[in-house]
Parts: sequence; structure tokens; C-alpha cells
Amino acid sequence: MSIWEKAKTIDRRIIFLFMFLGVALPLLIRIGLPVSVTNDVKKVYDYIEGLEPGSIVLVSYDHDTGTLPEMLPMSDAILRHLFRNNIKVIGMALRAEGTGIGRQNIRRSGAEFGKIEGEDFVFLGFRPEITAAILGLGTSFERVFPKDDEGIPIRELPMMKDINNYGDIEMVISITDDDTPVYWVNYANARFKVKVVAGLTAVMATTFFPFIDSGQMVGMVAGLKGAAEYEKLIEKRGRAGRGMDAQSIAHLVMIGFIIIGNIAFIMRKRGK
Repeated sequence: MSIWEKAKTIDRRIIFLFMFLGVALPLLIRIGLPVSVTNDVKKVYDYIEGLEPGSIVLVSYDHDTGTLPEMLPMSDAILRHLFRNNIKVIGMALRAEGTGIGRQNIRRSGAEFGKIEGEDFVFLGFRPEITAAILGLGTSFERVFPKDDEGIPIRELPMMKDINNYGDIEMVISITDDDTPVYWVNYANARFKVKVVAGLTAVMATTFFPFIDSGQMVGMVAGLKGAAEYEKLIEKRGRAGRGMDAQSIAHLVMIGFIIIGNIAFIMRKRGK
């Protein structure tokens, strides 16, 4: 029996084993497949790179837990860039589940760079009613968030003493798995002229190309690929790079078995 005849009877457990190894090994062993940086991600990096130390950036966690594998790597990469450049971060959430995620994420990244909560970063918590919250921040942060996530009045936080509205910050970054950046563009950018960046799932990327082309958004970081690109730019490889390696190897395994299956099918037809 030829190798192609044997291919017709491959035990499906063999396929599952190869797929498991294709996903697991890149997560455990550094492979470092090349990643090309797209212009939309480079725009975000360049804008943050041009900010003066001490500038204020608002990061809003507008997503649920179901998309954490895509959201966390990009959030980690962006926060590392901000804290590395001594940019101060205001964290908040427009989705209830984003509250716990954002709180942990900002505090973990801040601790990595020795930042002090209340002086170098704050987390204000969650507010419902997206439109009202975004518009309210344009007139008064204190009105929308009288206290931070731990119940401390924001005027008692050293970092927030001179921050009143969008005029006192440089940019809004929405980490999201839906169309929330549209609200930031419509109500924060259009009315108050604040710069907007979106970090979003890959399937949402095409929705926001027109906003970037029109200049209403600085740029965007889309999906695990976008997060891996940002890691490359900040020269700090993290879980996005490992995830892209695993994803790429898994695709190659799938393609390999498709090729084997097709060759076996062709050889069988020739045999008949």
C-alpha cells in the first residue's frame, strides 16, 4: 500500500495530536515568526511616541470577558508604551465587565513600571448610558465620576486635581469588541475635538477604516495581529506574539492535512 493509500485511513486522533502540538508548542517555545506592521497600528504608536512626558491619556475598557484573548494583549502593549514614556493614564469602563478587567490590567502594568496609583494612573470605574457618559466627560470628569473605583473623591487624587474635561487630556483609547468607538468619535471627537484611537477585535476592523481615512480617528489596533504588531514596535514580545505564532502554526497544520487529503484523493482516482 502506497503512502497516499495509507493517507486515506489516517486516524483522526493523529490529526488532533498534530493540531494540539501546533497550538501548544508555540505558546511554550519562542518561535518568533515575522510580523509586518500595518500603517493603522503605526499611526497609533507614532502619536503616543510624540506625546510629552506627563501627558494624560484616557483608556476606556468597553468590552466583555468573551473577547479577552484579543483585548488583553493589545491593552498590555499599549499600556506598556504609555507607562514607558511616562504618560499618565486615566482608566474607566463603559461596559460593566470591563470594570474588573481594566482595574487589574492598569494596576498590573503600572506596577511593572513602578507607577503610583493616584499620581501616575487612576481607575475611575464604570458608568452606564454611553452617550451621556461620553458627553458628560466633555464638560466635567468630576460630574460623571465624583469618586474613583475605590470610593476616593477624585479631587483628592493628586493626578486629577487639574483635570476637568477633554481639554486637559491628549487622547481617548477605547478597548472594545463592538461599535463603541463610533460613540467616542461622534460625541468626543466631533464635539470636543479629542483624539480617538480604537483597540478592537479583528472582525470589527473594516467598520472603522472610513473613520481613519477621514481623520476622525488617529488609528486602530485590530485583533491579535494588531497587538503583535504593537509588541514589535515597542520591542516587548508578549502573549500576542506567542498567540500569533500558535495561530500561524495551526493554520499550517490544517493546510498540510488538506494537501495530503487532496493528493490522496487524486491518487485514488488515478488508480481507478
